[in-house]
This record gives sequence, structure tokens and C-alpha cells, in this order.
Amino acid sequence: MSRIGKKEITLPEKVEIKLADSGISVEGPKGKLEWTLPSGIAVEQEDGSLKVTRVSEERTVRALHGTTRSLIANMIEGVSNGFVRELEIQGVGFRAAVKGKDLDLSLGFSHPVLHPIPEALTVTVEENTKIKVEGIDKQLVGQFAADVRSYYPPEPYKGKGVRYKGEHVRRKQGKSVK
Repeated sequence: MSRIGKKEITLPEKVEIKLADSGISVEGPKGKLEWTLPSGIAVEQEDGSLKVTRVSEERTVRALHGTTRSLIANMIEGVSNGFVRELEIQGVGFRAAVKGKDLDLSLGFSHPVLHPIPEALTVTVEENTKIKVEGIDKQLVGQFAADVRSYYPPEPYKGKGVRYKGEHVRRKQGKSVK
């Protein structure tokens, strides 16, 4: 049995769960999320907690057991507290700004990089170098942050680029003159 899959999920007071045959709907103070359950996985609600069970012992069903429990727990966490991912830009002349529904990045290229912001996310920029991504969907928040970082990942010689807050970049020495 999956160690993660057999853990119960405790429900916060403000979160409502609606179970259907094919999916689950989670609604809380921050918003609403829906997800379709994979076949072979069942969710049972018992006074203040959820339990994820599997119908058979097939390899694919066993593989989805813990994943399903984690995804449902992330949905509950998202609608109750939300998720935040912070990015930092380092480099001379590198900056970011929110322009309408786009994130405008100046990363030393000959042109500005415009990255569209999804409707479900809130993106704020402080001091032109600190980007804060907030939302209720953990996957969407993480994917947006990864996409922005991929435009100019931190390089090892000078450390320039877009990095996650608190990310350590191993520096290389570079050429030495003999």
C-alpha cells in the first residue's frame, strides 16, 4: 500500500468538498478547483477528513494512488491558503514590470520578453527585480515561475539571470591569467 496514499487528508473548516462519480470539486475562501479522478481510485469523505482508496492492485492504479492523494491535498491547500513562488532577477540592467496582462522582462536581449499572465494567477513586481507569483493551483504557479526562469537561467560565471528566491547558484572561477 502506498505510504502517502493511505494518509488521511484533514479538511479545514472553510473548505467544502463535493464528490461525484468521475471527479472532485473543492471550494474555499480563495476560489474553486475541480479535478477528474483516474479510474480505479475512489475518495471517501468521513466527518472532517478524506480517504483515498484504490479498487484494484494493478500497477497503474497503485502508481496513481499516492499521486491522487497529493493532488487532492494540494487542491485543499490552494483554496484555503494559496501558493506563492518568488523569483529574483540579478544582472546590470535586468528588470521586470507588469504591463496589462503581460509580464515585461528586460534580460539583456535586443528585445523585451513579454510573457502572458494566466487569468488564475496574480503577478506583482517589487523594486523591478523581485517577482511574486500567487495563485490557488500549485501546478500553474510552479509552471509559470519555471517558464519565466527559463528565459535566462542563472549562469555560473557572474550569477546573472532569473532565479528562485533563496536558490543557490554554484559559481565557477573562470579563466585565470598566467
